[in-house]
Amino acid sequence: MKRWHQIVAAMFVAAASACAQPEQQPAPAGVGEAQTGPAGGEQAQGGRGGRGQGGGGGRGVVSTADLTVLDGWGRPLADPGAQGPVPARNIAGMWEPADGPGAGIQANGPSSMPSDGKSEPPYTPAGKAAYDSHQALYGYRAVLPSMSNDPRDKCDPLGFPRANFYQLRHTKFIQLPDQVVILYQFDKRYRIIWTDGRDFPKELPDFRWYGYSVGRWADDATFVVNTMGLIGRERVWLDETGRPMSEDMTVEERFHRVNSHRMEITVTVTDPKFYSRPWVPMDKFPMKLQANDYDIIEMLCVPSDMESYHRDFADPASGIIK
Repeated sequence: MKRWHQIVAAMFVAAASACAQPEQQPAPAGVGEAQTGPAGGEQAQGGRGGRGQGGGGGRGVVSTADLTVLDGWGRPLADPGAQGPVPARNIAGMWEPADGPGAGIQANGPSSMPSDGKSEPPYTPAGKAAYDSHQALYGYRAVLPSMSNDPRDKCDPLGFPRANFYQLRHTKFIQLPDQVVILYQFDKRYRIIWTDGRDFPKELPDFRWYGYSVGRWADDATFVVNTMGLIGRERVWLDETGRPMSEDMTVEERFHRVNSHRMEITVTVTDPKFYSRPWVPMDKFPMKLQANDYDIIEMLCVPSDMESYHRDFADPASGIIK
């Protein structure tokens, strides 16, 4: 059995068990997805020559202190250098969640608005109807693996802003005179934020998975990005728990650099069709700087792997026999 099969199987068996017990939450996606597999993740090898000290033939890991984290090139992480003051108007570099690789998975909803039945956004009647039609794998209304109608389950692009709210891992910011390019680890996607003073098109050529983005500096430490023209409705969900978004949604991101090694991301969404007022799914989410020579690990949704997963694990775990 492939290693990723074992990992994903364990993850969704746990999720299926949780669905059968409504008072419990399904296992977070990070339980399995922090390993290499069809969706990639952090590579780690046990300490002392790559093997942990637990049972199972010497391959167990006693604690995270027993791990050496490697980049995509198989090299240990390098020190990004001494911490210093905020570089003026500069967010370039390799960044990752400051609280660890799993902090950006956000399987149960964005960090500041988890799906717990209590912290729900202000739906309009249309938004609540759209939300109720979504069968998500995570959140307090999670369904069994093969019962989900999440577009991601078919390896469709996450789209934006879901790229910030699910599997936000190593993220590369490339800053040029007229644009900022953001490279996401998950599915190897990218965005371009124009900083050349342009406004949005008067008539959008088309709606796009990652929209149209323009950026400006609010001050020397805060870069503000506005995005519109997003694909919404049934093709793109806002997050992993099935919250909806329409093509009327606009998004504001604030990238605030606290010091040379730390940045905070705040995201505000506005969608008058589905939400009665703007709300903040991500509030000062912390990112830390990595060394520039960090090689990003591939993390792809592969349709053939997804088919194999459904056939071998998701369908049986959901009671579907073919």
